[in-house]
Amino acid sequence: MAESMKGLKRSHRCAETVNAPVGSTVTVMGWVQKRRNLGSLIFADLRDRSGILQIVFDENDIGPEGFEKAEKIRSEFVIAVEGRLEKRGGAVNENLATGELEVRATSLRILSESETPPFPIEEHIQTKDELRLKYRFLDLRRPNLQRNLMLRSLVATEVRAFLAEEGFLEIETPILIKSTPEGARDYLVPSRIHTGNFYALPQSPQLYKQLLMCSGYDRYFQIAKCFRDEDLRADRQPEFTQIDMELSFVDIDDVIDVNERLLARIFKKAIGVDVPLPIPRMTWQEAMDRFGSDKPDIRFGMELKDVSDVVKDCGFSVFKNALENGGSVRGINADGQGHMPRKKIDALVEFAKGYGAKGLAYLAINEDGTYKSSFAKFMTEEELKALVERMEGKPGDLLFFAADKNKVVWDVLGNLRLEIARNLGLLKKNEYKFLWVTEFPLLEWSEDQGRYVAMHHPFTMPMEEDLDKLDTDPGAVRAKAYDIVLNGTEIGGGSVRIHQDDIQSKMFEILGFTPERAEDQFGFLLRAFRYGVPPHAGLAYGLDRLIMLMAEEDSIREVIAFPKVKDASCLMTGAPGIVEEKQLEELCLKVAEKEQKKEE
Repeated sequence: MAESMKGLKRSHRCAETVNAPVGSTVTVMGWVQKRRNLGSLIFADLRDRSGILQIVFDENDIGPEGFEKAEKIRSEFVIAVEGRLEKRGGAVNENLATGELEVRATSLRILSESETPPFPIEEHIQTKDELRLKYRFLDLRRPNLQRNLMLRSLVATEVRAFLAEEGFLEIETPILIKSTPEGARDYLVPSRIHTGNFYALPQSPQLYKQLLMCSGYDRYFQIAKCFRDEDLRADRQPEFTQIDMELSFVDIDDVIDVNERLLARIFKKAIGVDVPLPIPRMTWQEAMDRFGSDKPDIRFGMELKDVSDVVKDCGFSVFKNALENGGSVRGINADGQGHMPRKKIDALVEFAKGYGAKGLAYLAINEDGTYKSSFAKFMTEEELKALVERMEGKPGDLLFFAADKNKVVWDVLGNLRLEIARNLGLLKKNEYKFLWVTEFPLLEWSEDQGRYVAMHHPFTMPMEEDLDKLDTDPGAVRAKAYDIVLNGTEIGGGSVRIHQDDIQSKMFEILGFTPERAEDQFGFLLRAFRYGVPPHAGLAYGLDRLIMLMAEEDSIREVIAFPKVKDASCLMTGAPGIVEEKQLEELCLKVAEKEQKKEE
């Protein structure tokens, strides 16, 4: 029978007892982690969000009735204990903050009983994710998840404190907004009052924060919920959280400066890591050429090298054909991996094919200086020597080469270097390497749509020195855009915004917008821009990704209280679910079943 807390107040959380005087009376409350009955003594580990504390039930201290009650407690019972804080009589547990202490119970209340949990409430359990997420309320009791969510709370607190000190105002923007379908797919919300009309859930507060700059608020931030109806992966959820900001009367260096100091603050305060400032910068072009990625992991080398000029006259048709079709030949040096067995090399070749490679050429340099290669027979000794020199190869190294269009070569080798690094254990989670990637292309060509699309969004400012190319060579125009990358993961991105009418009109024209369509989708913003708009710029972090890296986790699900699974459903609540017919009628909606194509 559960008892009440009447007249009882908690004096300390479990781990907070380290600050209480030995011999003092304390009252602690929490969940029973485990219980050990030694006959005359009962030991229980009591757990709350702060940690674990050992409780000792001795009939001489708690009395026969209390001892009989202690015999009934089981794992996950919620109990309240009053007793004396003492040094442990037995062995010290060095793995616990309270490992030298115990509480000799003088009273016990069982506040709630528990069924046997479907899995142990312990750190790093090997339980299927589906079961953990179905019982997420139990999963969240595990100490490692509790540490992750407490870290998240601490980071949010530090972000708010820092930005307030820097003159930012926290302003909330709407969740029910107008759909502007440029980019990812919107989540739509039907309107009951405006029949046949829909709100969208925001993919970001982008337009509203620009409006706030037009309204003179100067520096805005928000820890904002955002939504995207797209496929999920380890670092993506249908609903996610951004640290969103916008600043007026600034340029790139101003935005980078305040954000470098913000990152240094939260990493020092939250996890004790010093972030060396200034954070290095790299242009998009350099990042692609050196790492094959616009979010390069710079914790290790194995950089790409362009060998096109070295192999342009060789007899290997794969290399020659790629160059004749306007592509390139590039390679990476897996330092000291010349001994890699053929089976593993073949596995890497298959891995590369998953990123568009038709194949992967390799050359192992034996310790005696000879070669083991998939293509050496098509090249002369001099050509091979020149190739190895360009790759800075030495005995014991393994060289990989990709030949195709630049986009394919970058994608293949960029991912291959990461896969090799993973296999070699080079990716240390407790090593933090930041990088700014700047000067992104303003536009990218969409084969599907047959037009240019904005690489970021239609309001990104071109670099001033490239403005004359908007008419002649739009694909060569660079943007005043910047991403902040940590350990090969983009944790944030932003840009300087367009605030001049003529440049904005030209941008819409290049993107294929008619004036009518631009007015229909973005009219409210364009009207605001006619009444005096300051130069402004901004940036948004993916808070979930940032915390995932700080907590050294592999998935953002481990740092979100109630995440969705791959099909965007919630295993705990069963969302999304069917609603009553009456609710649909109020919205003038009818669910049409998709016709299943019958197989012949």
